[in-house]
Amino acid sequence: MKCLYLLGLGAWLAAGTASAADTLRCGSQLISVGDRSSEVLQKCGEPAARDDLGYKRSVNRREEYPVEEWTYGPNSGMYQYLRFEGNRLVQITGKRGR
Repeated sequence: MKCLYLLGLGAWLAAGTASAADTLRCGSQLISVGDRSSEVLQKCGEPAARDDLGYKRSVNRREEYPVEEWTYGPNSGMYQYLRFEGNRLVQITGKRGR
């Protein structure tokens, strides 16, 4: 029982280092999952890094669209990672820097 408790505690602490959100504040602007990359660029400015992650196929497998990850930060020790699929924001993840 004690081992199970420690395992659960360790998983909870590990999850605390990276968090996902549906919105992110850029200055006085908010961006949200579903926003276009052009909107994010207008509100947040140029990211510190852009990584091409490849392509993803649509459900019907007739189309492929690009997948990118943009990195902003560090801002108060936090990095924000924005994942775009087909020029739409699909995930916002934050992680404390070292």
